[in-house]
Amino acid sequence: MTAPQIRRFADLDALNRAAADDLAAIARATAAERGVCHIALSGGSTPRRLFQLLVQRGPAALPWRQLVLWWGDERTVPPDHPDSNYRMAREAMIDPAAAFGLDPAGVHRIAGELAVPAAAAADYERALVAALGAPPRFDVVLLGMGPDGHTASLFPGSPALGETARWVVANPVTSPLVHGTTTRITLTAPAINAARHVRFLVAGADKAAALAQVLAGPRDPARYPSQRIAPESGDLVWFVDQAAAAALAAPEATA
Repeated sequence: MTAPQIRRFADLDALNRAAADDLAAIARATAAERGVCHIALSGGSTPRRLFQLLVQRGPAALPWRQLVLWWGDERTVPPDHPDSNYRMAREAMIDPAAAFGLDPAGVHRIAGELAVPAAAAADYERALVAALGAPPRFDVVLLGMGPDGHTASLFPGSPALGETARWVVANPVTSPLVHGTTTRITLTAPAINAARHVRFLVAGADKAAALAQVLAGPRDPARYPSQRIAPESGDLVWFVDQAAAAALAAPEATA
């Protein structure tokens, strides 16, 4: 992989504008080259604002008709549940973008409502492999990072961190961030690392300590799972706002 890039922005609005420009450039180039662009979406407040911005930019923002949407992770809840990552993306972008030609048949949600999460994970893995091969190579994976250093639903100390053979797993998670113990369905690090382009969107002062550890601290991916993300042949770019970057060393000045 090439060395990760870190792009810093004054605030969340500037971060999202830049991320929208970046995603649009990748999607247009990919759609022009291969006729389709496969994107794995993330949950959380930062991507919500990105999705809303893309819709605000209208039909020219993305090659909407050529997009195929997947998810990096999902909660074990029905698709209409307030905690559903699918519901967030549907409300913020998918439903409004139908007017721009986004094809519902190209929207592949994780069935988090299934009684057996491992079955939902296996179903999603089969769909991914059928569409993208093994490993499933996304054109873009959008990621966030939690204040504990987790990404997707790869939480500190969770079993999925050791997974090397599967692309999607049901991951038992115990964390204050999930208010105890739950199960999440998530892409594994090998699946994410097969992508052509990986983009982290990280904003807020509560992420500053973890971000500094992930990017500049000792390697400890069991504690900071975001360190596991290192695309094998793709590129990795971190979009971070000033608050999240507060504990990072200042960028070197250029002549």
